[in-house]
Amino acid sequence: MLTHPTLDQMQALGLGGMAAAYRDLADQSNADDLSRDEWLGLMLDREAAMRADKRLTNRLAVARLRFVDACIENIDFAAHRGLDRRNTLSLVQGAWLKAHENLIITGQTGTGKTWLACAFGRQAARLDHSVLYLRMPRLFEDLALARLDGRFPRLIDKLARVQLLILDDWGTHSLTDQQRLDLLEIFEERYRRKSTLITAQLPIAQWHAMIGEPTIADAILDRIIHNAHRVTLEGDSMRKQKTPPLLTGAENGEINRNELNQATEDRPHPAVRDLVKLLSAI
Repeated sequence: MLTHPTLDQMQALGLGGMAAAYRDLADQSNADDLSRDEWLGLMLDREAAMRADKRLTNRLAVARLRFVDACIENIDFAAHRGLDRRNTLSLVQGAWLKAHENLIITGQTGTGKTWLACAFGRQAARLDHSVLYLRMPRLFEDLALARLDGRFPRLIDKLARVQLLILDDWGTHSLTDQQRLDLLEIFEERYRRKSTLITAQLPIAQWHAMIGEPTIADAILDRIIHNAHRVTLEGDSMRKQKTPPLLTGAENGEINRNELNQATEDRPHPAVRDLVKLLSAI
């Protein structure tokens, strides 16, 4: 059997994984010990794995996650943030995504809401769901521009079709009348069809007042909260924990003395300077 034409045909058919597996198997000394079924099984496994990896890479590129390296495996359950391991691992299984339910992550600034949301986003992409990450200020900018240049229906359709929409920094500012209507349009299109993940510093009890107009606020929250899982992060900002400790007064004084001594050592003696000037003049 001619190897090169077979590999060329696999590549032409887009079976790069099978071609790579075929090449690797052919180079092994015990390749003849494998049956045809075993060869075919190994080649199909490689093709399926390569396609899954490529699909995940493409989904993550489209998702534009804020923290591209965030993943479930790196969640620190030892940190005192009130993060329940059992509840988190249950959410990792993705049943809430299949049921088109929502997830709300609240907590003070710096507690890791955005990072955790990106970790759930990556996990959703692993489970073969389309993902899109947006900060709320950027979302409203995109909606306003789309309304001006005629792309608004297409943008709403895009936001409605994505299987997991991550909205970060919810409730950082009050909403205009148009922004309220835009949010209602988005959540109406997504309700019980797709899942939405929201991160917010503002407690859920204050969302109604933040949205502003009572009737629209009721309609928006009715489509978000009642079928949502909730994760509340506690504790101090994790950014503070990563900040280097400040020097004490004694340590600052020691540094200043060392700098002064070094500066004195580096400064030439007056007699030396005069000798250099004299030699330069000769």
